This record gives sequence, structure tokens and C-alpha cells, in this order.
Amino acid sequence: MARLSVKETRIHMNAPQEQTSKPLAIWLFICAAMVFAMMVIGAITRLSESGLSMVEWRPLIGTLPPMNEAEWNRVFDLYQHSPEFQKKHFWMELGDFKKIFFWEWLHRLWGRSIGLVFALPLAFFWIRGSIPKGYHVKLLGMLVLGGAQGFMGWYMVKSGLVDIPAVSHFRLAAHLSLAFLISALLLWLGLSVWGAQKRPSKALFLHGLGVLTLVSITIVWGAFTAGLDAGLLYNDSFPKMGGLWIPPEVTSAGSLLKDPASVQFAHRWLALISAAALLSLWAHAVIFKKRGFWALHALALMALLQPTLGVLTLFSGVHLHIAAAHQAGAILTFALLIISLHAFYPKVSRNSGHQS
Repeated sequence: MARLSVKETRIHMNAPQEQTSKPLAIWLFICAAMVFAMMVIGAITRLSESGLSMVEWRPLIGTLPPMNEAEWNRVFDLYQHSPEFQKKHFWMELGDFKKIFFWEWLHRLWGRSIGLVFALPLAFFWIRGSIPKGYHVKLLGMLVLGGAQGFMGWYMVKSGLVDIPAVSHFRLAAHLSLAFLISALLLWLGLSVWGAQKRPSKALFLHGLGVLTLVSITIVWGAFTAGLDAGLLYNDSFPKMGGLWIPPEVTSAGSLLKDPASVQFAHRWLALISAAALLSLWAHAVIFKKRGFWALHALALMALLQPTLGVLTLFSGVHLHIAAAHQAGAILTFALLIISLHAFYPKVSRNSGHQS
């Protein structure tokens, strides 16, 4: 057996050792998957116009739906005093209300379930001493973020219970952005604890961060588009809008944040730019750096598929199933990008050389 030199032995002893824990990682992956599912359920809740059906917030109780006719009548009476019923759904009977109630109830129940699936195993791993050094504060921070997301969800719903039967598209974007952040952190921590294979490269990591910024902005504008029902406008042509490259609203309204047509215009071009950026990352890693792997190849595929789903959503008049698939595609693209960034992360020890 070959013997290490004194210098090699010192480097080996001083190099930081990765602390891995497969059960802990699997738990974090499950939590991340539940958050991903939560975002799809949230999309269906919004698309089915169910999000304002529960006009009271009872975070500690109310897990079960109404169990008798008297309770159903009580919650329906509360809904009848809301702006959405009085201005939009005034035709609804109790049976119609039950259908939209289901999705909002499931959305909130799933959120509570995520809280339990995260908090109870966290306590178990903590008591057993199974959490690697340096992860205790990070995991507690995730617990705080989860609680903040619950408050953000109710803060969003409240904006649709005052005068206008629609939630603020800014609050919707904040709610969705926080969900993406939580899912990204859970996935990153899970990959770190698992000891996922690394392909470190400072250049690719910085490139990936730039792409992540573009994709994140595109997702935010997608939330703006959804919150303003902007997808119902100019939905007969792409990439032009009404036969024009730049619709008149963009120059007359002067707001890419509030005017529905302008918001859709911005989302369209951000999506195309993001797709090109994703493909550039793939080319940089695979062709120039020879660091291709499954997540990166899947990311390139999603760079082509996701804009296609967006166009189909537009042409379908925001059909529920196609629009939900479009949101699921955004989630998958985001997750693959996080996995790729984790692989490229140039974590360099003090004794090792710089990464390319």
C-alpha cells in the first residue's frame, strides 16, 4: 500500500470533513417535495377561484372542514358577507360554495401538515443528537420561515376581503416567492447533508447565480401576471401582442408592475431571456467545462418545455390544468437549477487550490 507523504497527511487531516446523514437528508427532501406540492395546490386554488372562500383564519384549530349542515351554513354566511360573493359569486348556492371551499381548505391543511412533518422530526433528530454541527441554527431558521409563510398567506388573503374581490398581486408574489425560497433552502440543506456529488467551479457557480436571478424575477412577474389575470389579455398570438411587438399599454400606462397588459409583456420577454440564460449555463458547463450531469441536462430540457407550457397556457385562456402544469414546470426548473448550483458551489478549503 502506498504511503502518504508528511505534507499529504497534514492536508488530509486538516481538510474539513463533510458530515453526512442520510435519514436527515431524506427528511429534508420530503419537506421540500411537500412545499413543491403546496405551490401546485396553491396554483389550483387560485385558478379555481377558491382562495377567498375561507374568510376566517384559525391557525390552531379549524383543521377539519365543516362536519354538519349548521357549520356549513355558518361558514357560507361568512363568505356571503365578503366582497367576492357580493360582487362576483352572488349566484352561488351552498353546493357551489362547498366545491371552492375544498381547495382552500386543502391548501391550508397541507400547510399545517408541512409544519408537523418538519417540526416533529426536527425535535426527534435534535434529541437524538443526529443533527450535524452547524445545522442547528439553520434548521431553526427554516422553522421560523415556515411560520412566516403562514402569516404571509393570511396577509395575502386579507387583501381580498376588504373592497375588491381579488388579492393584491404584490402580496401574492411575496407569498409565492417565500415558498420558493423555503423550498430552495430545504433542497440545498438536504443536498449538503446527503453529501451530494460536487463539480465545483467558481465560474459556473457565478453564471448560475446570474441565471437564478433572472429565473426568480421571471417567477415574480408570473405571480403578477396571475394576480392581475393578465393571461386573459392578448392570448391569441405570440410573441407579438395584438400584432405589435410592444402593445400600446406599455408606453401609455408606463407601469410594468400594475398594468395587466404591461405585466404580461414583461413576463413574456423575461421568460424568453431566462430560457436563453438556462441554455447558456448548460452550454458553459457541458461544452466548455465538461461538467455535465443529469440535473443540468434536465434543466436544458425544461428551458425549452417551460416557455412552451407558458404559450399553451396563454392560448388556452388560462385553462386550469395547463396553467397548473406551467406552475409545476416553474417549480421543477427552479429545483433543477438549485441542484446544479449546489454541485457547482466552489467550497474551497484553505489547503486546496482554487477552483476553475
